[in-house]
Amino acid sequence: MVPLVALVVALAAPLRADEAVTSFTLDNGMMVVVVEDHRAPVVQQMVWYRAGSADEPVGESGVAHFLEHLLFKGTDTMKPGELSATVAANGGNDNAFTSYDYTAYYQRVAADRLELMMKMESDRMVNLRLTEQDIVTERNVILEERNQRTDNDPGALFGEQMNAAQYLNHRYGTPVIGWRHEMEELSLADALDFYHTYYAPNNAILVVSGDVQPDEVKRLAEEYYGKLPANPNLPPRYRTQEPPQTAARRLTFRDPRVAQPYVNRTYLAPERNTGDQKQAAALELLAEVLGGGTTSFLTEKLQFDTQTAVYSSAFYNGDTLDKTTFGLVVVPAADVTLKEAEDALDNALADFMKTGVDADLLERIKMQLRASQIYERDNVSGIGNRYGRALAIGLTVKDVQDWPDVLQSVTAEDIMAAARAVFRDESSVTGWLMRSGEVSQ
Repeated sequence: MVPLVALVVALAAPLRADEAVTSFTLDNGMMVVVVEDHRAPVVQQMVWYRAGSADEPVGESGVAHFLEHLLFKGTDTMKPGELSATVAANGGNDNAFTSYDYTAYYQRVAADRLELMMKMESDRMVNLRLTEQDIVTERNVILEERNQRTDNDPGALFGEQMNAAQYLNHRYGTPVIGWRHEMEELSLADALDFYHTYYAPNNAILVVSGDVQPDEVKRLAEEYYGKLPANPNLPPRYRTQEPPQTAARRLTFRDPRVAQPYVNRTYLAPERNTGDQKQAAALELLAEVLGGGTTSFLTEKLQFDTQTAVYSSAFYNGDTLDKTTFGLVVVPAADVTLKEAEDALDNALADFMKTGVDADLLERIKMQLRASQIYERDNVSGIGNRYGRALAIGLTVKDVQDWPDVLQSVTAEDIMAAARAVFRDESSVTGWLMRSGEVSQ
């Protein structure tokens, strides 16, 4: 446990001061970030590709996630599954994940195994070998994943419909895992086209965090990644953008499996941008003020004062390349209809816009955020994710280091200005999740 005095001193100091970060770029364009943490002999290697589901060709939804699965197949020198088996045999763990804006692969092992990890990861960056049988097998795997995580979950299906209604033109309206009818048609050619287009060192970021020395990481990176050819035909990261949103949208999703009906509202919102993170920071704090816990504004209004809800929350994720969403959720109390819950939410938001941010609540939230950011440093995985995710969406190392202090600099006036800019009916989607047969009232 951190001593109280030490914690108070840490909370008062700039967070960026204690993080030893080194970054450089290899000759082939691959960016490398090294974050030193010598408290335990552990290292995590992460390779982030600036390619996610929002970069997929039209009609091939799910191919980015499909390729993530396929990358665990073989190369000229590795058998299918050999990479993960080797990591496990060396006492580590590995995995991968796909989002709208990036795909990332990682291994967490003893620090003296870093060279072996680089050797294997760099191999599959350019030497993946796939067969038609691989395609059939893994296509069935991702379809079953969709069955389990989406098709069997009314809340997940509802969320897909909310996103599709929110984004009129942008690919954020398409699920990361893909639409089933397009997933069923994904081919070997689709996977290889995406692989050869985006899996190249000049489209990748290597983040190494843990018990390492920057000079040694640079030597290894040059040995294993630096010799790989860049893709001279890497396309610019062009995205279709949202037109002006001029009409509020509503939807009702009914499913007999719904255990708990609820109201969800999202608003189109600005993302976190390099060099100018103040608005995103204000929106992150707005989400905490409105729905961040038992002392938040919505909890006080909806769960304690009016007792119209058993749960309420607000959420914002600015770590996207393009415009994101700010969301609100209200789960009505027993005998409270969805309409009554929505009306109570609207009344609470109107009250908030009149009364503003409670100064004491804001100060507590800032203190909690700073404490959580300090504790995050104990996790090499969290460190790697923080830098990799930011760099993959166009932020810089400096942006990452500045972020905690940007959050602390946000004022109540900044939060209210962000709220006024985002809470526009025209850019909103309001959804009701309910059981089949229930009356919409």
